[in-house]
Amino acid sequence: MSLGVAEACRALGRGFSPVAAFDIDPAALKTYSLNFGLHEPMPADLGTLLAPRLGTRMTPAERALKRRVGRVDIVVAGPPCQGHSNLNNATRRNDPRNGLYFRVARFAELFAPSFIFVENVAMVLHDHGNVVEQTRRGLESLGYIVSHGIVDLSRLGLAQRRRRHVMLATMAGSGSALPRIEEIVELHARPPRSLRWAIGDLKGFHSKSPIDRPTGLKPETQRRIDFLFDHDLYDLPDSERPACHRDKVHSYGSVYGRLRWNQPAPTITGGFDTMGRGRFVHPGLRRTLTPREGARIQGLPDWFDFSPVMLKRSNLVRTIGNAVPPRLTYVLALECLR
Repeated sequence: MSLGVAEACRALGRGFSPVAAFDIDPAALKTYSLNFGLHEPMPADLGTLLAPRLGTRMTPAERALKRRVGRVDIVVAGPPCQGHSNLNNATRRNDPRNGLYFRVARFAELFAPSFIFVENVAMVLHDHGNVVEQTRRGLESLGYIVSHGIVDLSRLGLAQRRRRHVMLATMAGSGSALPRIEEIVELHARPPRSLRWAIGDLKGFHSKSPIDRPTGLKPETQRRIDFLFDHDLYDLPDSERPACHRDKVHSYGSVYGRLRWNQPAPTITGGFDTMGRGRFVHPGLRRTLTPREGARIQGLPDWFDFSPVMLKRSNLVRTIGNAVPPRLTYVLALECLR
């Protein structure tokens, strides 16, 4: 998220200096630090560090946090989305991680930032704890003006169909009007980009870097990919799927599917290098997507350095798949910070 905000600040002639970053994944924090120059990111769980309610006395941990961080002008937050995702049937909408969303309001109570950006999956609106509405009310009680809505990032020119819920908040009296989400999308709308536009130039590219290497496939997975190409198919028939998916009514028809050059990709997830976790088979090569191709589809620049998470492939793929495309935060920040 920070990359888009940083680019918006530069476009507006403003400085951008990160003062804190929080995550429970040390490798993700190292990646952030390397790319944004933050020397001491904090490997902390804000679910335990911050109090769960507004109006309560500051805890010792919160006082220590305020001393360490200092002044904050902008907060960008991407609370864990797996609890809300359609790909999590077992626990979605009751997942305890969903309560982290409300911690944004508590953070705002402690630090009083001028602007707040929160991104999550669209299904967060259906959380059993009603976290979006609770957070909106909490922020408004603190004096913020709040706007929120759903954005399909393909409307902003991303080569990916990715529906996300966005919440914006600005402190009343800050002198900045808060535009509606739909107004921002309309202002910056572009025709959807095709997959070929995003990764077509990489088809003949070869590199020994982990970010450019395709995943090694099991023989059975390779056989399924070959079946798609040999029969010029983009959806794997039930007869070729694993037994657990065969002859059953399943919700995810795109799983085991092949991408199309002339269309945007479906939503990139933390498993985009795995055939069984979505439509992630390359449209012209008999393999799944490489990490660089996934990053391109996310709109991440080639110069972004993922070396801290390259030692373990699952970390690399998860970091890319869980990223917020910078195009989204760029247009939001550009209009909110004018």
